Amino acid sequence: MTPQVSSDAIVARDGTRLPLRSWDAEGSQDSNKPRAVIVALHGMSDYSNAFDMPGKVWAKLGITTLAYDQRGFGLSDKPGIWAGADAMRADLNDAIAAARARYPGVPVFALGESMGGAVVLTALASAQPDAPILKADGIILVAPAVWSRGDMPLTYRAALFLAAHLVPGMILSNNAAGRVVTIIPSDNIEMLRALGRDPLFQKKTRTDTLYGLVNLMDEARTAPQRITTAPPILFLYGAKDQIIPAKPTEGVIAALGSKAPKLSLDVKHYEHGYHMLLRDLEGESVDKDAADWIFAQLAK
Repeated sequence: MTPQVSSDAIVARDGTRLPLRSWDAEGSQDSNKPRAVIVALHGMSDYSNAFDMPGKVWAKLGITTLAYDQRGFGLSDKPGIWAGADAMRADLNDAIAAARARYPGVPVFALGESMGGAVVLTALASAQPDAPILKADGIILVAPAVWSRGDMPLTYRAALFLAAHLVPGMILSNNAAGRVVTIIPSDNIEMLRALGRDPLFQKKTRTDTLYGLVNLMDEARTAPQRITTAPPILFLYGAKDQIIPAKPTEGVIAALGSKAPKLSLDVKHYEHGYHMLLRDLEGESVDKDAADWIFAQLAK
């Protein structure tokens, strides 16, 4: 079937309904004619509500945001079960096609945060010869998940392999309480507390799901090697990101930059930015930077 945008879901090509949240552009005389549309993909454990803060900022600037719960997350079917990177990439392509049908003639941008960024990045470089080309007018990568096995300590890799293959259904808590090292994903404490109370934000992860995520990050780390052509890319990351280390992030940026001039890459580095850049205390300025970049692409 043809992918569609309904009032509360993206309907994928295979008929799967992916729960949808949208923030419509304000100030437009025609609701079908925002200045641009962002199709937004959330990170691990999260869901579409991750874009409530930036979506409201972009709406005021004339941009419509469509964010859906990826398979296995939020209100989608089989929450907590890893659907596979190929399925997630196919859903992204379907969501872009649905957005184009819903908003004819309006530029569509694909934005991925963390795990969502890895989905977007690997969709640009799919190793599958029959994989559809990502038909977006621009790409925004927000702290994409590119921490591959090659960047991890050997003990991490060994423990993950054994857990995923011997006890794939084991549940790991995402709560950092009791650990020697506490990882801070954002300086917006009130937002983090709200996530802690949100029943749709996953607090536990199966080991096979974690294994699937690391496989995806492996692909994302080496994706630039397989990208031959791509829409313009904006890469956003923070100096205080404690989730994705700086080394693999900067390695991917360097690899993408080496593709110039065939590939257009803009990078913004935030000295006070954490992993959840769009929702940090200074998140609104990051949101506006993303919008300004979109408008710059539209003016070309």
